[in-house]
Amino acid sequence: METLIFLGRTLGFSFAAGINLYATVAIIGLASRYDWVALPPEYQVFDNDWVIALAILLFIVEFFADKIPWVDSIWDALHTVVRPVGGALIAVSALGEASPGLTAVMALLGGGAAFGSHATKAGTRVVANSSPEPFSNWALSLGEDAFVIGLGVLALQYPIAALVVCVLLLAVIVAALTFLVRAFRRRFRGAEVPA
Repeated sequence: METLIFLGRTLGFSFAAGINLYATVAIIGLASRYDWVALPPEYQVFDNDWVIALAILLFIVEFFADKIPWVDSIWDALHTVVRPVGGALIAVSALGEASPGLTAVMALLGGGAAFGSHATKAGTRVVANSSPEPFSNWALSLGEDAFVIGLGVLALQYPIAALVVCVLLLAVIVAALTFLVRAFRRRFRGAEVPA
């Protein structure tokens, strides 16, 4: 059971970090600081005044940048490396002292989950930015903020439920990616002109 709780928190936080790293770090730091739930001591690395203050400040910057069409896509492009690395660091930090092999596995798991959610967010935002009105962008951004906070709270309070949510969402992302790849292949095969 402890392994499932650990995986639920780790995957939940890493997945959320792919959408909004700064909100996720702030949630972990504040939860650790104010003992919202009994967290393992490994999470105390986030319970630092500078870490919490910087995470909140960058969350505020991202909150506004994310509401402006095309600025959000530039912000997402800049965070294509930052969010997956952040997800990997959250996963590795949660381990504490572990073997190099387990550390590598957790880094890949956390980074992969963060990259999957980041790529989905960034791709969805590019599509939304092609719309002439800004309201869909604002709705998406507010929905993402609510989702990250909700998933963070779920990972804190009910980590096994967070694990189920993340596994299901990652399965949906993989299925959608598979569908898109097949659709592109069919499209370009049909466009080839026989010689």
